[in-house]
Amino acid sequence: MICFGKSKKSPFRSTAQEEKQNEEIDKMIRRDKRSMASQVKILLLGAGESGKSTILKQMRIIHTGGFHPDERQEARQVIFSNLVVAYKIIIEEMKDMGIEFENKESETFEDVILAAKDIGLNETFPRECLPAMKALWEDDAVQQTIKRGAEFALHDNLKYYYANLDRLFSRHYLPNDQDVLRSRLRTTGITETIFDLGPLTYHMFDVGGQRSERKKWVHCFEDVHCLLFVAAISGYDQCLVEDKTANQMQEALILFKSIISLAWFRKSSIILFLNKMDLFREKLTEKPIREYFPDYEGSDEDLDAATEYFAAKFRRLNRTERREIYTHFTNATDTNLLKITMKSVQDTIIQQNLNSLMMY
Repeated sequence: MICFGKSKKSPFRSTAQEEKQNEEIDKMIRRDKRSMASQVKILLLGAGESGKSTILKQMRIIHTGGFHPDERQEARQVIFSNLVVAYKIIIEEMKDMGIEFENKESETFEDVILAAKDIGLNETFPRECLPAMKALWEDDAVQQTIKRGAEFALHDNLKYYYANLDRLFSRHYLPNDQDVLRSRLRTTGITETIFDLGPLTYHMFDVGGQRSERKKWVHCFEDVHCLLFVAAISGYDQCLVEDKTANQMQEALILFKSIISLAWFRKSSIILFLNKMDLFREKLTEKPIREYFPDYEGSDEDLDAATEYFAAKFRRLNRTERREIYTHFTNATDTNLLKITMKSVQDTIIQQNLNSLMMY
């Protein structure tokens, strides 16, 4: 016969120490829940060249103190590369279009640009490139090609940088906020920016917009409070960087339709930024919408009718009942305008997620 000794402690009773440990664990669980309930996840999506990365940079300027000096130094390299690449693309397109330089000296300056290399972190812009860029810009054939930039997705920052060439080529040049905002570096992978607004902490994710990058998006789709979709309204006449046969606006509409139909976003707030309104306003009378979207019936001089036309196109793609698409018309390079817009976005997110967000 096997005998068991008497236990001094019931296995169903907790000692004071165990109860204290359990209480600490419960406190940690509650604290983690409160922390998670104060986290807002915003996903920035859109086709390439829509301005998503610029919006993310603006969030840093507005909410996190802007850019560090070393980041501005790195931006110098990107800005010089943007200039050189833009000129090289223009020269290449001129040859494809059969357009020849008007000025004989331009061919010499062309050689200077084609020979230009990337600069180091602390190197100034090569002085020989300054007169070359100025002379080429003044060549009528180059201007003729630039006017056709929508046909080959010429970056829209070239005009801004050209207007500031002397400052950019100065010995002690350090990019200001506008310079950094307008610099263009293709987004690959996923970039996260974190900032606090009131009692909430916002996590804003930017992912590459080119077609080759979109397969990575699915990793960001879970537990999203707000989907912020960015489309360049000025892209109604432009092709894609990766596909000259595709239209930027048509691509944005197709992409938007496919994204908002996903189960992940049925309960997410949907915010639509129709971006680059400044460029849209400039080209409206020169590039009639009807040439690219034949069903447009408004006047080419009626900005309100034109913006509402494209906003309605996006809204009609929403197939989920009682889900509203909150539309904003934006210039991502305008810090003050974006600050006001994001305050409205913040209010929308809070109102749409009162049950899941803890406001205290």
